[in-house]
Amino acid sequence: MSKVLITDTILRDAHQSQAATRMKTSEMLPACPMLDKVGYYSLEVWGGATFDSCLRFLNEDPWERLRALRKALPNTKLQMLFRGQNILGYKHYADDVVDKFCEMSIKNGIDIIRIFDALNDTRNLKTAIESTKRYKGICEAAISYTTSPVHTTEYFVDLACELEELGANIICIKDMANILLPYTAADLISKMKKKLKVPIHLHTHNTAGTGDMIYLKAIEAGCDIVDTALSPLGNGTSQPATEPLVATLKGTEYDTGLDINLLSEIAAHFKGVAKRLEKDGFLNPAVLSVDINTLVYQVPGGMLSNLMNQLKQANALDKYLEVLQEVPRVREDFGYPPLVTPTSQIVGTQAVLNVLSGERYKQVTKESQGLLRGAYGRLPGKPNPEVVKKVVKDLPMITCRPADEIPPELDKYRSEISEFIEQEEDVLSYALFPQVALNFFKYRQAQKYGVDKNIFDQDGVHPV
Repeated sequence: MSKVLITDTILRDAHQSQAATRMKTSEMLPACPMLDKVGYYSLEVWGGATFDSCLRFLNEDPWERLRALRKALPNTKLQMLFRGQNILGYKHYADDVVDKFCEMSIKNGIDIIRIFDALNDTRNLKTAIESTKRYKGICEAAISYTTSPVHTTEYFVDLACELEELGANIICIKDMANILLPYTAADLISKMKKKLKVPIHLHTHNTAGTGDMIYLKAIEAGCDIVDTALSPLGNGTSQPATEPLVATLKGTEYDTGLDINLLSEIAAHFKGVAKRLEKDGFLNPAVLSVDINTLVYQVPGGMLSNLMNQLKQANALDKYLEVLQEVPRVREDFGYPPLVTPTSQIVGTQAVLNVLSGERYKQVTKESQGLLRGAYGRLPGKPNPEVVKKVVKDLPMITCRPADEIPPELDKYRSEISEFIEQEEDVLSYALFPQVALNFFKYRQAQKYGVDKNIFDQDGVHPV
């Protein structure tokens, strides 16, 4: 066993998980010279919700952020999170958009693209894997980890082997809800190591308080790389903190070789950033408390807060426990999808409707209908036939790869915003978030050429 490699998520998942993805580029850049000296395997800096958040809330061009980080971190591999055929959005896009996004991400500075699909449908990963390889990126194919009667250790080992065959350079186990338990992690990784030639990268959170133990058992079983977050934004709903793991492994056969003093110096900078995020109301200390509901109901932390918000709006907070108990039942009816964007929102909303309407599936969302029809891909298990009949009615089932039914889209998007295009990347920003990107383009023009009445959105308010 060689030393364990570390990917630090301080510039992406850490602030997405704890502070609504509100860290600014200007707060990242001062720490970059120090981060670049650490010797991390990689830094996760982009993708996930950062793209949307840059445009929607921070008035930043996400592509400009990536270029600035690339320049400031010349010696460190930069990594992003990519939702397969969904890219960074919430629906499937045509293959030409997926391909161009991979090309421009790598061209602007990304080295490693971590690609996952909410249903683990490998058909939804194929285009992104092929494009990443075509443009000479490192392809890290990710397995969305969950538990159910169909999600056995053998299921995940077979899936990892299939992803390796598709061309993955690294296999990531993505435990987004922190429901992978330490001894299960050890068993899963030791079995994968026997079958795979490529390295294994493990990602978890510390929502249920088990993250550090998961990493320790995984490392002992042969895990090559783990995700951690520097302590000012580590633990809780974020990743386990970097410094304690580095200290734990020091002097052992797994020694990371990272300098704890340098990490402490960098942490001092991010303590200041965390204070600003807390002052502005984005960082709630509650995100650090252990939430055992994650293990009991298999509901990720972010999904719990979404359910509470939906019930609050309906003046039905007293139904919270009922809804939590309904989530696993809906998930079973829907063929056990892993609970990650967008399936977590679909299952959660349906559970709320089932409880509030007093009759299961009396009201259904078009997303629930789409999931059961196959619009998001192949479900892991067989859905409840009675529920399918009630929800899908006489609509046709989709049995092909969903993106096969989407014609090329890039030229259409390009023509729609021709007057705003300043760089090829703008077409991709618009493809993913049309209204949000348009507001940003108008804001950008106003900054350059003076205020114009067109910079405002339909409500007459600029989206700061």
